[in-house]
Amino acid sequence: MDNATLEKIKDLLAKNEHIGIAVGKNPGIDEMAAALSLHLALSQGAKKVTVVCPTEPIVEVSSLVGINKVRKFFDGGSTGDLTVSFPYKEGEIEKISYTLEEGKLNILVKVGENGLSFNEEDVEYNRGAAAPGLVFIVGTPRLSDLGTAFDVVALKDSKVINIDYKPENQGFGDIPLIGKNASSVCELVANFMSFLDLKIDIDIAQNLMSGITSTTDNFQSPKTSSLAFETAALLMKKGAVRETKNLKKNIVEADSFFIPKPQSQTPSFSKTSTFAEASADKTIGTEEKKEVNPPDDWLAPKIYKGSTSV
Repeated sequence: MDNATLEKIKDLLAKNEHIGIAVGKNPGIDEMAAALSLHLALSQGAKKVTVVCPTEPIVEVSSLVGINKVRKFFDGGSTGDLTVSFPYKEGEIEKISYTLEEGKLNILVKVGENGLSFNEEDVEYNRGAAAPGLVFIVGTPRLSDLGTAFDVVALKDSKVINIDYKPENQGFGDIPLIGKNASSVCELVANFMSFLDLKIDIDIAQNLMSGITSTTDNFQSPKTSSLAFETAALLMKKGAVRETKNLKKNIVEADSFFIPKPQSQTPSFSKTSTFAEASADKTIGTEEKKEVNPPDDWLAPKIYKGSTSV
């Protein structure tokens, strides 16, 4: 990250009190751990930080710290209350009602005796809360992956920082931070925090370590980057522990493989063979090798007796 980009991000963080963090649908451990870690780090100050995901968290991410903070929408988005405001003077409005027609809600303002003193331009529409001025989108290649969690209309004035490493990332946002040589988004977020001097406590460190080990197959993947190893060393200094559940599982599976024993040179009988059967086999073998004696007259002289012609 160059100094100009770093200063721009610091300026955005300083100017915005409400910060949003979004992750795409059905995120893995790496994406969710990175988003939650950034949420925990930014929440240590006085800022309001909201993390959203369009789908319910799956079981494999349930152990991550901060998973209970994940929501489906930003404040000011689809869940914010909509308030319609207009000027009012006594006697101008008799009553207010509504109708439902073809999927539309019509608010009816019945004019009173004095008539209305305001025009359509005076009507205001407000959400229940302001949308975040700065939004981090983590490990999400496309804006469409955010579904209803990213309301384009409500967030039209928000600045977007896109953090990802996937080659299919479309490079959207005001500041795209795409680490093409990285092997996980968690290592990028850890590096990002270091640039911003954000505090990495033990919960954040463990989240990030879980994301890196999950994506790199516990550092056994040939795609594991040098940054992943450097980040792991830093996180372990912060108190993170490498999880070895996968390694133990692999060892158990390897031990369960059938390895045939070398065959002995001495012939053996099956367990169902009996001693009598074995003896019978030996007897047959002996009889086959027994010599047959010739007839008694075999060696006696032989006299040829031919026919006599008369």
